[in-house]
Amino acid sequence: MLRGLYTAASGMIAQQRKTDLLANNLSNADTPGYKTDQSLIRSFPKMLLSYMDKNGTTGEVVKSVGSLATGVYMQETLPLFKQGDLEETGNRTDLAIFDQASPEGSLFFRIDDGNGHEVYTRNGNFTVNPEGYLTTASGHYVLDENGGRIRTGGTDFSVDAAGAVTENGRYAGTIGLAYAQNPAQLEKTGDGLYTLANNGALPAAGQNGFQIKQGFLESSNVDETKTMTDMMSAYRSFEANQKVLQAYDASLGKAVNDVGKV
Repeated sequence: MLRGLYTAASGMIAQQRKTDLLANNLSNADTPGYKTDQSLIRSFPKMLLSYMDKNGTTGEVVKSVGSLATGVYMQETLPLFKQGDLEETGNRTDLAIFDQASPEGSLFFRIDDGNGHEVYTRNGNFTVNPEGYLTTASGHYVLDENGGRIRTGGTDFSVDAAGAVTENGRYAGTIGLAYAQNPAQLEKTGDGLYTLANNGALPAAGQNGFQIKQGFLESSNVDETKTMTDMMSAYRSFEANQKVLQAYDASLGKAVNDVGKV
């Protein structure tokens, strides 16, 4: 019976973690470039039960009882790198990637994390710092195609579809883009940034079918209606496991307090 308690409790923990993930998606529904997280829930390996049986001629033999499930767990979370809708803001420092690359890949802005390593983002809500460099809202430098910083001098600059930045007729650099053939290898680090394991670097986008849209932002790809539906489903699953747990607890209470009572 105690095994049933553990199985029901593991289901509750998995659904609680899924609910937390979905709530985080909803809270970032208005965050530019945010990619919705998806959860993968799997069952623990099943246990094969058997017993020893006595046979008059051959002695003891092992007979199979069957398999026993031991609960579930959230194995991992994976972002969904689907292109979000582009929304016009009219702000010259806002940039969006219109990604026309192959469906299995994704493009990212190249960002300096401040420690000499490249990180990546789809959030083009940029600004210009007091020194005249193009940065993210949190102050990280936006990199050009050669890995250098982009100095615009101010907010009165233009960016063409290929990412070339000009300010008062002066060429200031080309927005650096990186291409991830398998975006699932990227890890979220906060502030809309992604990184490769061991501070690795993605290859340059090259001519990978894209356009830079100035004065636009890519909205998050969170489907609010589906997320709310998934949250209600997770809550119902949590509630069902909770009732199973309560039933086991009541049975244990009867076994301790009533069975064998004179």
